[in-house]
Amino acid sequence: MGEALQHIRGRLLWLTALPDDEAHPGVHYLQDGVLSVQGEHIHAVQSYAQYIAQGGQDADLHDVRPGLILPGFIDSHIHYPQMDIIGSFGTQLLDWLDNYAFPAELAYADREFAQAQAQQFMRRLLEHGTTTALTFTTVHAHSTDALFEAAQAVNARMIAGKVLMNRNAPDGLMDAGTGNDENRALLERWHGQGRLAYAITPRFAITCTPEQLTAAGQLLQDYPGVYSHSHIAEHPDEVAYTLQLFPEAEDYADVYDRFGLLNDHSVFAHGIHLTEQELTRFHKAGASVAFCPTSNLFLGSGLLNLPRLQQFGVGFSVGSDVGGGTGFSLLNTLGEGYKVNQLNGDNWHPLQALYAITRGAAETLHLTDKIGSLNAGLEADFVVLEAPRGSVLAQRLDAESSLTGELFAYMFLDGERAVKETWVAGKRQYQREAA
Repeated sequence: MGEALQHIRGRLLWLTALPDDEAHPGVHYLQDGVLSVQGEHIHAVQSYAQYIAQGGQDADLHDVRPGLILPGFIDSHIHYPQMDIIGSFGTQLLDWLDNYAFPAELAYADREFAQAQAQQFMRRLLEHGTTTALTFTTVHAHSTDALFEAAQAVNARMIAGKVLMNRNAPDGLMDAGTGNDENRALLERWHGQGRLAYAITPRFAITCTPEQLTAAGQLLQDYPGVYSHSHIAEHPDEVAYTLQLFPEAEDYADVYDRFGLLNDHSVFAHGIHLTEQELTRFHKAGASVAFCPTSNLFLGSGLLNLPRLQQFGVGFSVGSDVGGGTGFSLLNTLGEGYKVNQLNGDNWHPLQALYAITRGAAETLHLTDKIGSLNAGLEADFVVLEAPRGSVLAQRLDAESSLTGELFAYMFLDGERAVKETWVAGKRQYQREAA
């Protein structure tokens, strides 16, 4: 006999194409629906009336009404070792790394500390509705082991890899040589184990010698389907320094491309200051950009122009970028992204924003056959949103009648507390405490 079915009743919303309004055929909404789960996968999605007509019983329902059920959120750029420096005062990118990020990461030389932090990190993701993340660890191999172990314990989909650095960083955060042996061993241990995948992770070109980048590119060649994850063109000073270190390169994107690190499984955080030539190179390679608005605003790095990316056919997703980013909530991150788009003269529709942390992110990660929507057969990762009782958000939603308006309110009001439940591979892994 197969595993027992679970039936969750509520309002269901998912996207299968980039929408421009609620009437778009890629928008799927059931005002009163039932999501049926069997094992780790979605078994069926139907209206409540269809469920009853087929012999379903109210007694078998887990009723989350008036909650809104969405696909689990996908964070495409986050640093788990930087939880403790969220909101640290002062400086821009390069100084911030020296003053906050690097000192925080030095603590991960302690294996037990890394394990405890990894478990806390997973709890934070789940309480904010994030079920899949593309994550930086540290240069310490055991920090990567710790993260994968913590993700595996709750069966979350995690993509991560040991950070590569062998210059322009503190002594305790640099690889001896290229770090290739540790990287290969971690990759072979974790890639493809359940819902885990490996990402070759040079921090950025400034902290990697040509020899280290060559070794990283060789691993991508040796293991097709492994991801590449790094930073690019976040701040003008970073761009200038990179081109000083690699004077033979045509531009920043060429630095990665010449080492084989720019392909259709490559995700680069930020990309604010990419030139037209670099965007053309990204499009040709199939590489994508992780839009990190809270971090970009906090560090004063600049405003990413999303319509410009789309003009050049470059895919994008959204990352919280904790700890330069100011919180785990991808809902709040979308709100900051809306403001960035406003400053760029573009009106980002809330459904398009939701797409970027669900189906759109799954597309950039080549995972639409597994996650990103609520179609039958996909992995049962989903989140239930409901305004906390007595909150400003609850009051706002009482006065709102449109789906667009509701999503927009979630992006700006109490997004940190809006997640009522988070389900991972068919199991409820987080439930908000009753008020």
